[in-house]
Amino acid sequence: MARRRSAVKRPVQRDVRYGSPLIGRFVSHMMISGKKSTAQNIIYSALDQIHAETNEEPLAYVERALDNIRPRLEVKSRRVGGATYQVPVEVSDERQLSLALRWLIQYSRARKGVPMGQALAMELMDAYKNQGSAVKKREDTFKMAQANRAFAHYRW
Repeated sequence: MARRRSAVKRPVQRDVRYGSPLIGRFVSHMMISGKKSTAQNIIYSALDQIHAETNEEPLAYVERALDNIRPRLEVKSRRVGGATYQVPVEVSDERQLSLALRWLIQYSRARKGVPMGQALAMELMDAYKNQGSAVKKREDTFKMAQANRAFAHYRW
């Protein structure tokens, strides 16, 4: 953690096709080794597939799916005396979005045997229906926070 000054928050670039800061952030999270056009092609193909299968607006669909993945509580390790406790804390809005995007991409990449665009579309459709691995991860995180709420007084 910096001792002198906090890092300046950079503005999020909007994406090319939709002009949405959410999709722009999604592209940044998806990108590997600076290959932005590859990440854009994957995301746009997933959004096109969602639009073809559901006949709904892809941006609204993605926002709803991400809302179903966002964690409200998480646990952080806190050392008190000689013991380490898992203390439940509320998650800020920025971190909620970051975790949701990270989990969505992680579990999309874990789907082997299908192209990444199709895997991303399938994971988004599962998240929209409150199913899938990313939603399970959110529920597991919440259960962990609930199980450790006895240590909530150690919150800092």
